Amino acid sequence: MKRIILLGATGSVGSSALDLIGRHRDRFAVEAVTANGDAAGLARIARAFGARFAAVADAAAYPALKSALAGSGIEVAAGPAAVSEAAARPADLVLAAVSGAAGVEPVLAAIGQGTAIALANKESLAAAGAMVMAAARARGITVLPVDSEHNAVFQALAGSRMEDVETVWITASGGPFRTWDAARIAAAVPEDALKHPNYAMGAKITVDSAGLMNKGLELIEAHHLFDIAPDRLKAIIHPQQLVHGMVGYRDGSVVAQLGAADMRVPIAHCLGWPERIDGPSRRLNLAEIGQLTFEEPDLGRFPALRLAIEAMQTGGRAPTVLNAANEVAVEAFLARSIGFGDIARVVGEVLEVLGSGPAPATLDDLWLIDHAARDRARVSMHRAPAPAS
Repeated sequence: MKRIILLGATGSVGSSALDLIGRHRDRFAVEAVTANGDAAGLARIARAFGARFAAVADAAAYPALKSALAGSGIEVAAGPAAVSEAAARPADLVLAAVSGAAGVEPVLAAIGQGTAIALANKESLAAAGAMVMAAARARGITVLPVDSEHNAVFQALAGSRMEDVETVWITASGGPFRTWDAARIAAAVPEDALKHPNYAMGAKITVDSAGLMNKGLELIEAHHLFDIAPDRLKAIIHPQQLVHGMVGYRDGSVVAQLGAADMRVPIAHCLGWPERIDGPSRRLNLAEIGQLTFEEPDLGRFPALRLAIEAMQTGGRAPTVLNAANEVAVEAFLARSIGFGDIARVVGEVLEVLGSGPAPATLDDLWLIDHAARDRARVSMHRAPAPAS
């Protein structure tokens, strides 16, 4: 019986994980669950899966959570520290699906406890990849990638030597704007950006996907996860999104992982690892699919991807700054305070001012850089033109 801690239980990744856990009650037990502020949803999950601990990051949601779990015997807590407390409870696996840089501290808390990590929080590695992976190596912790692309690469690398790897590709659907021209993309509104062609995800990651910033963050994540040099990492557009990642080797071989566009595939791999468990996802019929197509990403129409690649190549604090500025800009776009085209503009301006310097070595370093980048992003947004109506 594997005991699981689920950070971000009410989100899309959390829901997929719970679907799998519910199908394998004989193999998995839930120790703790967390959410940002959905107290009612978290309480339902905690009761249904017999969790021992439930925490909301938003302290204002604590009274509702406490009331919903009254008499259940489930311990409740609130605030960012409570999420880290949940992550540090004794368990076999922490599935980290908290959105944003807020996921860094609970991931480090789990590593400090010596617990294996299934990581669905790409921002943890974008903001603090060197620090997180150094901590994992020091503790001998396995970091299992949940993102479908990194999970694909993880599987394609199995049993191979890193010195034999020439190129790693991660795929992208191209998002809803794949065929749009630059002017139309820049004028997009939230309703446009939230129409992902293949996945149902949270709003922030869906907007990131529309501008291909998500793919840039994933390149940075892959750089840290697999200790691969930036010049060996490539993004490629694959509209069918059935090939999730590929590894090219020095002998000319390319190993690819394919699967349905269903997050339960990589999550099942992480939950069962090093074994495999039965999954409910649709099986591929390649004859029925007929063809798979690939395209180079257009960095002119998708400047956010270019900025992320440049930040990865620059290294140091640049990815931390990129991630923080992007979180602020995406939030403003969803609130209709800036236009879609302003997201990359704001991120680029913040990188130009704050993108040079060493990577954060401690949490204090991280938050100093992160907060400075967020403040600078807000200054840049005040100069943004009015969003499209």
